[in-house]
Amino acid sequence: MGLFSSILHKLGFGSEEEKVEVEGSSEVAQASTPVQDEGVVVEEVEEIQSVKEIPVVDVLKHLEELSAKKPGLNWKTSIVDLLKLLDIESSYSFRKELAKELNCPEDFMSDSAKMNVWLHKTVLKKIAQNGGNIPQDLLD
Repeated sequence: MGLFSSILHKLGFGSEEEKVEVEGSSEVAQASTPVQDEGVVVEEVEEIQSVKEIPVVDVLKHLEELSAKKPGLNWKTSIVDLLKLLDIESSYSFRKELAKELNCPEDFMSDSAKMNVWLHKTVLKKIAQNGGNIPQDLLD
């Protein structure tokens, strides 16, 4: 399980054992049908595409409820506070690994402040992509 998957799990997105798509949710399957052509059997391949429905999770409500129990954490602007709110490790090494997992630009990786800002925005965007109701003002 990836680090980002643990964040989704803490927010109520399925179980830890379920595979979570970070970039999207689509599957392509191939079905083959034998076709007879002048005595030679040819396999005809047909692509079947299905799209998984993404369940909507009321992330905002969940985070606000947690925030009421842990006052003083500014999860809306701080990746460290967001991770603390979710009872997930918030150390620099953890954040750096999470940033690598989410493909943080290399020039941000050497500047912890830039990395943290990028990581916070990216985590919120990825949560929204997975069905979380993150307000638009937090995604910009």
